[in-house]
Amino acid sequence: MTQDARSAATSRKKNAAAKSDGHTHGRAEPVFQHYEAAVLLLQQGKYEKALSALEKLLPDAPPEIRDRCRMYISTCQRQLQGGRRSFPSPEEHYDYAISLLNTGDYEESREQLNQILNDHPGADYAFYGLAVLESITGRAQDCLSNLARAIELNPKSRLQARVDNDFQNMADDPRFTELLYPEIP
Repeated sequence: MTQDARSAATSRKKNAAAKSDGHTHGRAEPVFQHYEAAVLLLQQGKYEKALSALEKLLPDAPPEIRDRCRMYISTCQRQLQGGRRSFPSPEEHYDYAISLLNTGDYEESREQLNQILNDHPGADYAFYGLAVLESITGRAQDCLSNLARAIELNPKSRLQARVDNDFQNMADDPRFTELLYPEIP
């Protein structure tokens, strides 16, 4: 038997086995396409659309992806509830905001830091976090304003900013230098 004949025979056997199981590749393929589209929506952060697509897919999902669908549904639900997070303390809320900053989610980090300041207007560390965020995102004036407020509330912030690498974008700005090293009267 030649190589081509063996390949054709093997292919026929696989197709026959698939048909006898009641699953043909063609029939299951749309389900997998819908699954992939739902996962893509999830990865794009479109949680409501992904949740809807996954919930529609779940009843007809083949066993090999059913558990993954449930897991992704749970993920979407957690993400959608994320806006309603509560934190035991403003410091823990700050840790969450900084974790967002560190992962590059600057807008959400800014929202969280501003929420801390709405709830706790004297939170020097939130002003400091905003100053870091503004430095990283190239908003020099906002950086200086927030850092000045952090220093006003807690003079130790000045010492911390002097050694903080997150302010490297501000190093050449004379206003930043004046803020960190004020003239001694």
